[in-house]
Amino acid sequence: MVPPVAVSPLIKTARWSALLLGVIYGKQRFDYLKPIAEEERRVEEAEKKAREEQERIYKQLSEANSDTILK
Repeated sequence: MVPPVAVSPLIKTARWSALLLGVIYGKQRFDYLKPIAEEERRVEEAEKKAREEQERIYKQLSEANSDTILK
């Protein structure tokens, strides 16, 4: 095995700086997208309730309109 090579302090500093900048950017991006995602979830929930209500009404109407002898 070859002994490990000493890494330049400049490269170490650049790596740590890139890591910290990435973490800071990720936190800012998360904080920016979080309210947008919450609004989308709220709208989706309202649409889901409306769709389920329409499906329930359609099911009731289809059951009421079915002509069978078994009633």
